[in-house]
Amino acid sequence: MDFEALQRRMATSRAALPGLVRELPAAFAAFDVLAVAGQDIRSVPFTGRRQLLEELAREWTAPLNLSPATTDMELGKTWLRDLPARGVEGLVFKGGSQLYDSSRSWLKLKHKDTLDVVCAAVIGPLSQPQAVIAGLPVGGQLRVVGRSTVLSTRVGRELGRQLRPAQPGHPWPEEISEASLNRFSKDRGTVRLTLVEPFVAEVAVDVAWSGKSFRHPLTYIRSRSELDPADVELPPYLQT
Repeated sequence: MDFEALQRRMATSRAALPGLVRELPAAFAAFDVLAVAGQDIRSVPFTGRRQLLEELAREWTAPLNLSPATTDMELGKTWLRDLPARGVEGLVFKGGSQLYDSSRSWLKLKHKDTLDVVCAAVIGPLSQPQAVIAGLPVGGQLRVVGRSTVLSTRVGRELGRQLRPAQPGHPWPEEISEASLNRFSKDRGTVRLTLVEPFVAEVAVDVAWSGKSFRHPLTYIRSRSELDPADVELPPYLQT
């Protein structure tokens, strides 16, 4: 699954779109159905909707696809373990008797890996940062690859006691664009960074890697003061 290619198609001009359609063909995977033959079936339990969807899918050919579903827990565990290598971020759990509504009643379980990154900046004051900015060596440079979710007050204070102000020759600027941290943000302003002496941190990440950065916020786990930032490498599975 290539999210970057999909973004290119969505953002291209009308004149260039036909060429991209040929160059980057897309597929569609259906995971639910809300209406059949003009009839609203959102009040039908999920098991019934799934049966109707499978009946519709019998006549489909590429690029239409039916998203797989199972009630077998062991098979689900296998999917969660193996499918991230193909770009699938995780699994969605639905109750068989659940109706389709607008609430967040489904459960999403994302595949997460832990990773050592170099943090060379934070957001917020040095004494109590609100988030850490993660970096990895990409193309021979320490590049900003993402930011963490908001740190709790306790974690921020603990981390603040370990941080040291940046020394001359720091590799990052004091301001970066909001889009470089969150490509989905409508805010096109800048984010002020508090530069710090680089340190290694362990974070949890999902598989949403664009080739240059993570699409989703990282989860800060802990500082790894025993490790040297110079020894941090871009993991092989992120080099593809």
